[in-house]
Amino acid sequence: MKRRGLAASVILVVAALAACGTQQSHGTVAAAAAPPPSLALSLDSAAGTWATVQMGGSAADYNNFWQLFVRPAGASGADSWRLVTPPGMADNGGLLLASTGGRSLVTGFRPSQLITFSPLISTSDNGAHWATGSAAGGLSDVPDALAAAPGSGDLIALVPGAIELSRTGGSAWTTVARAQSVADSAAGRVCGLSGLTAVAFSPAGIPTVAGACTKPGTAGIFALDAGQWQAAGPALPASLAGQPVTVLRLTTSGGRQLALLSAGAGSAATVVAAWTAIGSGRWQLSPGLRTGGKQVLSASFGPGGAAGLVLSGGHGEVLADPGSTWRQLPALPSGSQVLVIGAGGQVEALASHGSVLTVWATGPASSGWAREQAINVPIQYGSSS
Repeated sequence: MKRRGLAASVILVVAALAACGTQQSHGTVAAAAAPPPSLALSLDSAAGTWATVQMGGSAADYNNFWQLFVRPAGASGADSWRLVTPPGMADNGGLLLASTGGRSLVTGFRPSQLITFSPLISTSDNGAHWATGSAAGGLSDVPDALAAAPGSGDLIALVPGAIELSRTGGSAWTTVARAQSVADSAAGRVCGLSGLTAVAFSPAGIPTVAGACTKPGTAGIFALDAGQWQAAGPALPASLAGQPVTVLRLTTSGGRQLALLSAGAGSAATVVAAWTAIGSGRWQLSPGLRTGGKQVLSASFGPGGAAGLVLSGGHGEVLADPGSTWRQLPALPSGSQVLVIGAGGQVEALASHGSVLTVWATGPASSGWAREQAINVPIQYGSSS
């Protein structure tokens, strides 16, 4: 499951900030930020679960096509997942999702080929119908480059070098801040911010951004308070105090904010999930997961703050809830791109091979995977070249 331009995206973000004059402390060499996860992810809502998967063929030949699937709440069995990719748009660059509540979703199309902006398409009925007409700047190549405020039509977007805000559902945008201004803020200097990796709204609707910190032991999450960027991330344990930290994911679901942090690098890298308590901004951290040099290829959150990771080498890890520990899954089926966490410790792996999506399932006591569903996706190879 390779992503075209993954490392290049991180380098460009860091270089853009450096070109604007970000200063490192005397004698300090900036550590390389952990590469971001794939845009493949699952998104849980009260009305169901959404998932994005890259299918088709070679990205170099523009034969990769991102697809959107939904499993309505209560659906089960061989026909639970449905293909609902918005029609008529080039999706080679990837899809970004922002849940606006209930069965409603805004989908952003990343720029690809000659398209430099990001069309936004919305649905209010779990993808049965789509409405077009709005657009954002070219959304960044990270899974949380687009987010919606809980209970409103407000949207926030991360574009190269800036954070943009829309109070009109995407029909008009205002630049809230440049990436450099976040790095130059007091909180940004404490963290040694080298690049932005995510945008979100807090459960209270406050614009929030996240990024990679070069100064050890700092989680780079910042909230916009009275026009100033304030540190809003969790305090890290002593075991991570000497490590630079990158926020890989930041989102809001079920009345709490959810984050995935990567501390350190290489074989010493540790992944930690974090959640705010419902009704407060107090953070709780999971036990650390030593990845042993494996890369986080995709990361998703599920009901109640559950989390699932697809790691390189066919490995998968899940957290059932904020109070649990990481559980290693049986070796993932070939082609697995994203995990979907369900009730009772059930986990699904969505795997693609060409134009076929296969849904595999395993339980907490299972030593393998069972095939639940296969969906043939009508892909028109060569249509984007």
